[in-house]
Amino acid sequence: MSAKSLRLAVTGVSGQVVSALIDRTPENVEVIALGRPQLELARRDAVVATLRHVRPDVIINAAAYTQVDKAESEPDLAMRINGNGAGYVAEVAAELNVPLLHLSTDYVFDGKLDRAYCEDDETNPTTAYGRSKLFGEEKIRQAYDKHIIVRTAWVYSPFGANFVKTMLRLSRNNDELSIVADQRGNPTSAIDVADALIKISKTVSQDNNQYYFGTFHMSGQGEATWAELAENIFQETHRLGSKHVSIRSITTQEYPTPALRPKNSRLDNAKFNETFGFSLPCWQSSLRTCVQQLLEMKD
Repeated sequence: MSAKSLRLAVTGVSGQVVSALIDRTPENVEVIALGRPQLELARRDAVVATLRHVRPDVIINAAAYTQVDKAESEPDLAMRINGNGAGYVAEVAAELNVPLLHLSTDYVFDGKLDRAYCEDDETNPTTAYGRSKLFGEEKIRQAYDKHIIVRTAWVYSPFGANFVKTMLRLSRNNDELSIVADQRGNPTSAIDVADALIKISKTVSQDNNQYYFGTFHMSGQGEATWAELAENIFQETHRLGSKHVSIRSITTQEYPTPALRPKNSRLDNAKFNETFGFSLPCWQSSLRTCVQQLLEMKD
């Protein structure tokens, strides 16, 4: 007799993590991706009706308003989706009495700390996006105790829009790129995030121990600046036969954006690693795999 299938309801259909979850679904796990028009996070009735109908074993809230710069001119919309929407999902999870996994971000911090951020460090978002994600965390905590809020950072993958794909696109017509070198974080593969979310879902679907619930930091092992990440991307493309691309390091001031990025996005993953008994791979190895996949897709 085969093992019972684990049914995961995932909000979103096209984001990096959702795409990775669909791509990495193992046997005996069913990923049901839910997006518009059936499910809109800003509409409570749509969230409730859709999740009630699916009746999942675990809910993963991966959908979000993620346009960090545009959120500065659309703060109310970002707040409705990332804040209120997260709360709606938590309310249904509580009604169905199923674990809720929620993706959050390093942007809940201001980036001024001189070390990696722990889960209980003071939050102080400096962007509309960060404020909306923090509000979502708060709404979840108020609505339901069986939640796992996972903060991650600097996500890249073969899917969607991200820094790695942008670098490869820009390199087609440029031999040198100017990249910010005074922001530091943990590059994180969406595929590694998806694999971890599936592992966590299996654990909490079988064991309701409150030990597993709360807020956790989960990012790739190791750290880098954006310039160092770009250098690693092009070292790999050059190794695989592409042209050499040089990186010119610049400051945040030299590359102004509507939303001020945290200079320190590093996350301390010790609590996550200890609680769940594993850690995400080092970012360099996952990056190599991602770059290889993207170059193969291009061919």
